[in-house]
Amino acid sequence: MRNLRNIGLTGGIATGKSTVSKILSDRGAIIIDADLIARELMQPGHAVLQQVVEAFGQDILLNNGELDRKKLGSVVFGKAEAREKLNQITHPAIRNEIKDRQALYLVQHPDRLIVSDIPLLYELQMEKMFDAVMVVYVPKQIQAQRLMDRDGLSRNEAEKRLAAQMDIEIKKERADILIDNSLGVAHLETQIDRFWQEQVLL
Repeated sequence: MRNLRNIGLTGGIATGKSTVSKILSDRGAIIIDADLIARELMQPGHAVLQQVVEAFGQDILLNNGELDRKKLGSVVFGKAEAREKLNQITHPAIRNEIKDRQALYLVQHPDRLIVSDIPLLYELQMEKMFDAVMVVYVPKQIQAQRLMDRDGLSRNEAEKRLAAQMDIEIKKERADILIDNSLGVAHLETQIDRFWQEQVLL
């Protein structure tokens, strides 16, 4: 088996990607969290936040200089052109930060697995950055039910959210490593331990 050192982790909403990320971290992996990076880029004083302010105006800031996420959300929600403008600023910055951290950690920790947790990995065509891509999968009906239970949504609302994302079945087909999270945590950990033994350990 390959001795993997640098993998991408993705899935769909409510598939349990965060749980898998934590289990991998507990096994010794270093996690690069794209959502956390996105928040860091929007901290006061960061050049990326400044670009967003220049694009959308000072009104998206709170009095203390922090981003008003609700205000920015209202500016771009349902407006394809505005959302695309925001993505053109933030996505390349997130991608570059992930690449920089990958390169640093691979040198600093040559004996550790580096896992980049990226919800939109396939949508942003980032798979070539990794030795392999791990997809956390559950069937769509389970995905919808978990989303309803977690966020208090109606079935119609949950299905609308799922429809707005790349179909989890497409991600399943494209996966190098598939983790099925439909049968509980014990089954999940068994799959990850098997992966760890076969493809991570020397």
